[in-house]
Amino acid sequence: MRKLNLFLKRLVDFFGSLIALIILSPLLLIVAIIIKATSDGTVFFKQERLGLNGKTFRIIKFRTMVMGAEKKGDGLFVYGTQDNRITKIGKILRKTSLDELPQIINILKGEMSFVGPRPPVTYFPYDGYENYPEWAKKRFMMRPGMTGLAQIRTRTTAPWDERIHIDNEYVDKFNVLFDIKILFKTVIAVLFSKNIYPETKEQIDNSVKTENKEEVLEGIKK
Repeated sequence: MRKLNLFLKRLVDFFGSLIALIILSPLLLIVAIIIKATSDGTVFFKQERLGLNGKTFRIIKFRTMVMGAEKKGDGLFVYGTQDNRITKIGKILRKTSLDELPQIINILKGEMSFVGPRPPVTYFPYDGYENYPEWAKKRFMMRPGMTGLAQIRTRTTAPWDERIHIDNEYVDKFNVLFDIKILFKTVIAVLFSKNIYPETKEQIDNSVKTENKEEVLEGIKK
């Protein structure tokens, strides 16, 4: 039954992302033009992430911050939409999660899924897939998703280990109907814009390991 669900999941991902790209192409083009017209730099933000079985891929998002943001202000820390490195259009894109839409391309390519554990950067919370403890590697048995069980429960305000445990729970409970339920709850979460990313230093301190605070990046929505 699990193999059948995985097969159906990939069919939904492929055809769903293909149809979504066709339908949303006017919106994607408009957003790209606005980003280019209102700030200097690239339209897309690309970053290496860990995916299925720990394989590295490049995630694609709309750029929401000024170029070289990690070298300005609070560096890798982002304290909500009041951060002056976030562009005007970037604030809207983050609040509505429209910055995530280019990941549909990752889904079409088979690097991601609509639902699954969020893909971490290659060096955080552990430095490389091989350095994840065995219990934590379980989350990589599924393709990473645009949204997931951890996102609808905690978004980015919970410690990473807690989110990984929730990801592992998703792996155990996975089926297509469960994915549909998560997608529905994601829409509700986005509409109410709850816990998109930490708003304070205290929340960030609570969401990362003490020895890794200077490396936090994926604990922040980017």
